[in-house]
Amino acid sequence: MSARNRYTAFVGTRLVTAGPLEEVAVEVKALLVRDPTAAAIVFDDTTGRAVDLDLRGSDDSVVQRLVDHPIHRTKTRLSAGRPKLGVVSREVTLLPRHWEWLAAQPGGASAALRRLVDEARHATPVAERVRRAREATYRFMTAVAGDLPQYEEAIRALFAGDGARYDSVIGGWPSGVQLYAGLLSQDAFEPESH
Repeated sequence: MSARNRYTAFVGTRLVTAGPLEEVAVEVKALLVRDPTAAAIVFDDTTGRAVDLDLRGSDDSVVQRLVDHPIHRTKTRLSAGRPKLGVVSREVTLLPRHWEWLAAQPGGASAALRRLVDEARHATPVAERVRRAREATYRFMTAVAGDLPQYEEAIRALFAGDGARYDSVIGGWPSGVQLYAGLLSQDAFEPESH
């Protein structure tokens, strides 16, 4: 199962559904109709962050709110100026000395910032991927697995990069938690340690 543009819902430690956000939202809504006391949490498979869903109204209105949500619109809406490149305008706050340095760079401030971001992304792609995977796994585990046996040991193994110990510790957890923690942590360890 790929983490890209997918979401996973849990009720307690039970994995109840996974897939595109619109489908997960409708399934969670149906689950809550059947059991209004269920405490469902939906996670973004890329970041491990919990996602708030507005499940009021019909299935169509739930889906429409998700489609209209700014997070979806920024992916498809193109800004003026460089629409073919998909340029998105955002605010950046810097000290005057930073603005002076940026203004003196070839191509101006925007070009210099883009170059700096690209250089940073390419300088340590493995380390960045490991960091993001660990953070996503930690977010999920904190929300769902905090009461499970050896939770703290699993966190220590995760951040120590000890894949074998991590796998051993989460091996006794409920299958859905184990599966999802494994998905989120697939890039959290160097190949030889997992």
